[in-house]
Amino acid sequence: MSEQVAEHSDYAPWEDDEPTISELAGVRYLHFGTEWVQGAMRLRRPNDLVLAYTQQMMAWLLLVEPQAEDHIGILGLGAGALLRYTLRNTPSQVATVEWNPMVTAICRSHFRLPESPRSSIDHCDAADWIREPRNIGRFSALMVDLYDSTAQGPVRGSPEFYRDCAHALADNGVITVNLFGEHASFEPNLKGLRAAFPKGLLVLPEIDAGNRIAIGVKGDLFDVSVGDFLDRARVVEQQYRLPASRWARDILHQLQQQAAQIRR
Repeated sequence: MSEQVAEHSDYAPWEDDEPTISELAGVRYLHFGTEWVQGAMRLRRPNDLVLAYTQQMMAWLLLVEPQAEDHIGILGLGAGALLRYTLRNTPSQVATVEWNPMVTAICRSHFRLPESPRSSIDHCDAADWIREPRNIGRFSALMVDLYDSTAQGPVRGSPEFYRDCAHALADNGVITVNLFGEHASFEPNLKGLRAAFPKGLLVLPEIDAGNRIAIGVKGDLFDVSVGDFLDRARVVEQQYRLPASRWARDILHQLQQQAAQIRR
């Protein structure tokens, strides 16, 4: 795994977010000095996605079949669950950006951060990283999970940030974003996402306490038949061991609701 560390001043805003760990019933949890869980790993099966919202973050698989030449972006390392899972289950290149180098260090020491030539990690602000020229049109999928120690809303969620994420996606790219439905940031984030992804934005039902996963598409990926979409969901469910059929039904229900509103 290659690692590129961005140059910064001596100011280290992550000092208030020192990572700590806890363990319960065979699961190791990452915290940022509070009771809020920032990530988890099952000790006996470290490549599992323990938290239900992290499974939903992989819902882009319903729309994109990852290839070896594809690039997947992860904004926010957490406990490394999405990185471990993506490297284990896809052939793609994976680029991760993480603001806090201490998070990367604790992932190496306690969360089995994988070493792979297909993986790179940058330490910098995700808002700066995503608009770098090298990232324009680069990614088939982006997974955005950017939270601090309060865990009460994304630390990056401006309309400009989501516009830059859209620019970083390939023509038929997909973004999944972890939002917090019970926080004042939820509606402003949705508004910014809708502006950045006018061809399609959906939100999966809440499954963990407060977590809501938004799915935005850059192209016409939802322009498929119901049968083909459900067939793809069954493939994802079998191949990736994820509850993809349930996601597909939720997505189809929302699309039907949106179509009904347009007809009114």
